[in-house]
Parts: sequence; structure tokens; C-alpha cells
Amino acid sequence: MRTLVLLVVLLGTLMSALDTTIVILSLPSISEELASPLYLTIWIIIIYILVISVLTTQLGNLGDIYGRGKMYNLGFAVFTAASALCGFSNTIYFLLFSRALQALGASLMQANSGAIIAENFEVRERGKAFGYTTLGWNIGATLGILLGGVITTFLGWRYIFFINVPIGIFSLLLGIKYLKSPASKMRKGIDYVGALSLFASLFLISFSASDITAFGLTGYNLTLLLLGILFLPVFVFAEKSSSNPVIDLTVFRERMLSFSLIASFFQSIGYLSLSFIIILYLQGVKGLNPLDASLLLMPAYIVSSVLSPFSGRLTDKYGARIMATLGILLMALTVSILYFILNLYTPLLYIAFTFVIGSIGAAFFYPANNSAIMSSGKIAYYGSISGLMRTLGNIGTLGSYVISISIASITIPREVAFEVFLGVTSLGSISYQFVFGIKSALILSFILLIIAGFFSAIRGRELSRIRKGH
Repeated sequence: MRTLVLLVVLLGTLMSALDTTIVILSLPSISEELASPLYLTIWIIIIYILVISVLTTQLGNLGDIYGRGKMYNLGFAVFTAASALCGFSNTIYFLLFSRALQALGASLMQANSGAIIAENFEVRERGKAFGYTTLGWNIGATLGILLGGVITTFLGWRYIFFINVPIGIFSLLLGIKYLKSPASKMRKGIDYVGALSLFASLFLISFSASDITAFGLTGYNLTLLLLGILFLPVFVFAEKSSSNPVIDLTVFRERMLSFSLIASFFQSIGYLSLSFIIILYLQGVKGLNPLDASLLLMPAYIVSSVLSPFSGRLTDKYGARIMATLGILLMALTVSILYFILNLYTPLLYIAFTFVIGSIGAAFFYPANNSAIMSSGKIAYYGSISGLMRTLGNIGTLGSYVISISIASITIPREVAFEVFLGVTSLGSISYQFVFGIKSALILSFILLIIAGFFSAIRGRELSRIRKGH
């Protein structure tokens, strides 16, 4: 029974990850067929991450109220239907609408996946379970890279969305049968003020960040960013006075939970930007096409996929702090090596090997940190905590994209940076300046990872709790 529950969660994680990466290699084809400018086409990526970032916490709360299994299955249904709409889109605007709807389904799955794992597996087994969900994410990301190029080349970009339909239907039927988590008797209402204020804050912050990516710093996006930040105190005040808060702020008194969430956020924004940065380098400086650039990084995905379940078992044995902190240090080492070896003539094999080091770190970090977060919360708030964990990770993903494009484009025009990312141009004579911009981005990535490592290291120890099975 638990194996089938884990399979359903793994399939949802795989699909969410697949649709994060599968569209990247298809953007030039979509732009051409739908007669869309690149700055608008790039929103196919941004809107997916944006919607997930904004909605995940709220939808995790709904899982606490109405049942995590029901909300997870609803996510499968919405995601599958929206994928079909994406494939049938005949304008860029309808595609963006369908993509946002698809992200709504992905949000429902992401928000409740960690809670379902925590609900069905004892503390001493969660590291292993989260290791398998990390495996699902890596397989999805890898398949997205492979299938995005192959399907677009031989079938057309619409089929990168149609492929979700049969998988989604199968997963939904499986989920209806085996995901039976009940509604929480401890939560009887929705904190509308808290939910709306958090929604407003995350939306404004995320939208302003994506606008900075597209147009640079302006008075408009800085105003939106400030408004988003100002909504945070409103949210905190609403939560303190609510009898049914979206997030029970008392859970942050638990040091393990708070510091694990902070480590997750800084790791996400610091390390995920690395993939964007290196793809920019491989396509803009080395002249690789998007598919070849992605294939070069595939060994790292494979290594991480193989190691994740194993590292999850080590987490169950030795505790999250050691494994997660070691993982972050390996990621920081990867960034450091790349900073020193990247130039116009760096052998591609060096880059592939260095990324494998980072993938080992990722395999250590994710199962350990996820297990620490979910093991630190109250059962009634598993959905909210899972949603918050995913929200911080998704905001980090959006921030990573902003960092990689914005900092790397300091040395070249922003529109050229977009074209490099999409793989429709290389830089030629201005490659040297671009490498300087990339190294600036690597410095920031390293600093963010060190911050993540610091909070991971001082989060406290939970080894005794794991051994006792609490």
C-alpha cells in the first residue's frame, strides 16, 4: 500500500519536474509558429514558476482542511486537462493561460506531496522516501531535457504537452484508488485575510522579479517589489490574530524547522541559478545548441538520480544536519571550481565532471533537508509546511532565473542574453566580456550557498529523535 502511495507521489513529482525543463528547448519553435516575440515567449517558463510560487502554500493549507489525497488527485486532474489545452493552443496568450492552469495543478501536487509522504511513513523511514521523490524529480528533469529536444525535432512542440495526458490519466486513477488521507478535524475554516495577504505579497514579489528579468530595474517593478514586501507584515499580523491560520507561526519556534526552511531557500536560489548560468555559457560562448548543452549535463542528473535513495537511507541513519550540510558544501565546491576553470577554452569534459560533484551534493541535500522539515512539524499542519517548503523552493527557482539573466547580461545587451538562453545565437567576439559576467553570477551563487550551509549546520540535531522513531 505504502509503495503505491509513494509511486503516485513520485509520478506527480516527475511530471512537475518534466514540465519545468521540457519547454526550454522548444521555445524557439513556439516563438516562430505562434509569431510571438522572444520576450513574451520566455513567459512560458516564468508564468509556470510564478503561479507555483504564489499558490503552493495556500493549496497546502487546503490539503490540511479537505484531505491531502483529494487535493493531490485534483492537482493531477487539473494538470492533465491543462496540458491538453497547452497542446491545442493557437495563440501565445492562450498558451500562457493554459500554462498558468497547468501550474495550478502542479501546485496542488507539490503542496501536498511532502505531507503525504510524512503522513504515510514513520520518521525513521522518511529520508529513504524523500530520496525516491528526489529520484523522481531528477528523472523528470532529465526526461524533460531529452524529450524536449527529440519531440520538438521529430513531432513538434505541441507533443511536449500531449505526452502528459496518458501519464496523468493513469496517475489520477492510481491516486483515486490509493490516496485516502482524511481531512483534518483540527482545521474547520480558511483564513481568508491571511491567505489573500500572503498571495498578494508573493505575487507582487514574484511578478516584480520576473519584470526585472525582462526589462531591467525600473520604477514600476521596484514599486511592485516594495508593495510585495509591505504585505508581509499584514500577513504576519493576520496569522497572529487568526484562529485558523494559513501557517501556524508557532511552528517556527522549532529551530530545526525554521533553519531547514531558510537553508532550503538559499540553496534553491544559489544552486539552481548555476544550471541557467552554465547553459548560457555553453550556448553563448561554446556555441552548442540547446540539446547538446543539456546532454552535456545529463551525467550529473543520472548520478543524482542513482544516489538519492541511498543518501536518504544515510539520512535516516545519521541525521539530516550532517547529510544536508555536506551536500551544500559539495555544491559550493562545484561553484568554486567552475569560477576558476571557466574561460573561452575550458574543455567541455571538465564542466561535465564538475557538475557531477554538484549532483552528489544535491543527492545528499534534498532528501535530508525535506525529511528534517516534515519531521519538525505538527501532523495537522503537514500540508501547510509542505506547501511553504515548495513555495520557498519555487521562489528560489524564479530568483535563480533572475540572477542568471540579470547578472550575466551586465556585460551584454539584455535581449542578446535572452537569445543566448534560448539557443538562437552565440556571442562570438564579445564572449570574453560575457564570461566576466558569468563569473560575477558565480560569486553570488557561492555566497548564497555559504549562507544556506551556515543555517544547515546550526539547525540542531535530530538524530536521537530518529532513532526513537518520534
